[in-house]
Amino acid sequence: MGGDQGPLITIPSAIMAIQSLPNLHLILCGDEAVITTELARLNISQESLSQHDQLSIFSTTEIVEMDDKPAFALRNKKDSSMRKALDLVHEGKAQACVSAGNTGALFSMAHFVLKTLPGVERPALISSLPTHEDDKHVFMLDLGANVFCDSHVLYQFGVMGSVMAAQVDSVENPRVALLNMGEEAMKGSDHIKQAALELSANDEINYIGFIEGSDIFSNKADVIVCDGFVGNVALKTCEGVARLVYKKSEVFCSQNIFTKLMATLFKPSLKKLFKSVNPDQYNGASLIGLRGIVVKSHGNANARAFYSAIMEAVKEVERQVPTKIKSSLEQGLSLP
Repeated sequence: MGGDQGPLITIPSAIMAIQSLPNLHLILCGDEAVITTELARLNISQESLSQHDQLSIFSTTEIVEMDDKPAFALRNKKDSSMRKALDLVHEGKAQACVSAGNTGALFSMAHFVLKTLPGVERPALISSLPTHEDDKHVFMLDLGANVFCDSHVLYQFGVMGSVMAAQVDSVENPRVALLNMGEEAMKGSDHIKQAALELSANDEINYIGFIEGSDIFSNKADVIVCDGFVGNVALKTCEGVARLVYKKSEVFCSQNIFTKLMATLFKPSLKKLFKSVNPDQYNGASLIGLRGIVVKSHGNANARAFYSAIMEAVKEVERQVPTKIKSSLEQGLSLP
């Protein structure tokens, strides 16, 4: 029920997902009347839903609004679609939760319901982003779950990010960097400098130093660590620049007959180029560090972008991400 448009986006995305994956079952948590109405618009009647082997509805009576305070939602929205989806994961009745709802509320509820893995103080939002090399990605965290993080929490993010890159993307000896205002050791706040010392002291972490915002996509690092305020601003800025370049390209290509002809000739290449950097395909940040899988979609995601978030959850279920992180932490990447 969350996000800017709720079921108008999430239900079509769900249909796209089950059409792509015949073995996928989605539990739609929320207002049953609203959900069935939207399903009917997509030619799935209430009668056929009862026979459907890929879709079911878990009816709830409350909705976490986008402007609800996290503490208020945690205390007072126990029958919300968000809370019940997390409860289903906790009870083992679902393997992952995907939500486009209130980020703060999702973070608080997930932390409360699922709890963190041993040794992890706070979960973090992590997502993969494109780099200059077509087949390489960079994991970045935190993207908005924790506005401020002390040095030790940043250190924990570095450990978890390293495990994520190694286990999910099969990166050997992942390069971990701290996002900072400069590459020099004397730059940055005290807690950034202290986090650098902690990461450097762990021989199991391939810490390479500070990295600047201009190098996020340079493939200099496999994991980039920052607090949630910086990460969220950086991510939204990058998305805005990507869309700006696309819009500017459209305007340029329609200026005159020559540019239109050039656009026709290069359209396949341009389409492929934009697809590789399109923010929609990278939608779906994971709340890493929990004892369960939770994927957060942008609130303003379109159907294709929310579909990408569902696919991210499927991938993490298949690769058993929390189990592998827990195992790796126990096998030598333990937190001091």
